[in-house]
Amino acid sequence: MASFSVIGGTSSEDLAKKIASKLKSKFIKCDLRVFPDGESKITLEGIPKGKVIVVQSIYPPVDSNLIRALALVSQARKHSSQVFVVIPYLGYARQDRAFLPGEVITMELVAKMFKAAGASKIIVVDIHSMIALDHLQIPATNVSAVGELVKYFKKLRLKDPLIVSPDKGGIERARNFANIFGVDFIALEKHRDRKTGEVTIKSTDHHEVKGRDLILVDDMISTGGSIMKAAQYLKKQKCGKVYACCTHALLIGDAEKKIKKAGVTKIVSTNSIPCKTNNVDISPIIVKALV
Repeated sequence: MASFSVIGGTSSEDLAKKIASKLKSKFIKCDLRVFPDGESKITLEGIPKGKVIVVQSIYPPVDSNLIRALALVSQARKHSSQVFVVIPYLGYARQDRAFLPGEVITMELVAKMFKAAGASKIIVVDIHSMIALDHLQIPATNVSAVGELVKYFKKLRLKDPLIVSPDKGGIERARNFANIFGVDFIALEKHRDRKTGEVTIKSTDHHEVKGRDLILVDDMISTGGSIMKAAQYLKKQKCGKVYACCTHALLIGDAEKKIKKAGVTKIVSTNSIPCKTNNVDISPIIVKALV
């Protein structure tokens, strides 16, 4: 196995430690100091050797975690010609195209910055859309956490489980989840107002959910609006328990509380973002993509 040094960014230190352990590699911690004006000063507590892996998720505060990731890549590049960047949750991936006139496609800029900083390859997990991945100007790999999430749910005693996508856009994700699980799936029809962000579920009877435990599957849960609307709708259809499952649990503000109030029994996510719902470890699939 190639010699690696793993730099754990402050947003992904625990995950980086798990990756380093599995690779039997040197783990390098980062010391972070934030000045009163908001500037970040990062100090590496060790010298990287061999191929360098930088692990840093770009979740809120997105801009701060992005600049810290770029700073770590730039520093790693001074010590190695090969810098692999693991960004489990890639902020700005949703800004991959213009929906309204004048909108900036910020993902294009993010891609240019990682190339300029010296990244050799980027590894992301369940990116929001493959269009965002196409913007990256260096080799990039998107790995799926669906298999690991399915393993978690298979351990639960669910009653006649059914996989549900909260909208038509996530139908492939739900189909993939259901195929690995060996169960059926359905997709709800959601409408989101592009200007207000308000979410509504188009009313269609789904008699097949009655009495069954449901797993609402999405790539990320941010404010939880889509999950809440879906859960409320499904509960009216007299389903059994409702679980919310995602790779990336941003859970902005009191989203977790609101989701549970809407009828969700449990939220299950990966450790792409540190939070109390991350029941599933993605370090094995990241290591597999690295070696």
